[in-house]
Amino acid sequence: MKYTYPAVFHKEEGALWCEFPDLPGCQTFGDTITETMENAQEALAGYLLTLIDEKKDFARPSDITQIKTDKDSFTSLVICTIPEKVKSVKKTLTIPAWLNAKAEAAGINYSQLLQEAIKQNIGIA
Repeated sequence: MKYTYPAVFHKEEGALWCEFPDLPGCQTFGDTITETMENAQEALAGYLLTLIDEKKDFARPSDITQIKTDKDSFTSLVICTIPEKVKSVKKTLTIPAWLNAKAEAAGINYSQLLQEAIKQNIGIA
């Protein structure tokens, strides 16, 4: 299934970063517009896959014409494709009890955190 969300691309100090106004925390960056757009598609897909895994509803995409930007920013639609059936694999992990208590108190989502850490570690985030 294809998903389309508006993203705001910001030019800053010779690089670009983008954010999705409808998806809190969904951001990425790059050195060129092409690289940033590719990273935005990956970030969008990863974010939506996490919502699917957690059985959470998606935010409705904003009307791109209603998003205001400054002179160093622009808005574009970003499209990603997610297979209809996403297979998740259950993993078991062991952490110290004190760390688990602190993580739970902080509202840490283990699945999301582990996915983000693995992506970063293998260089796809």
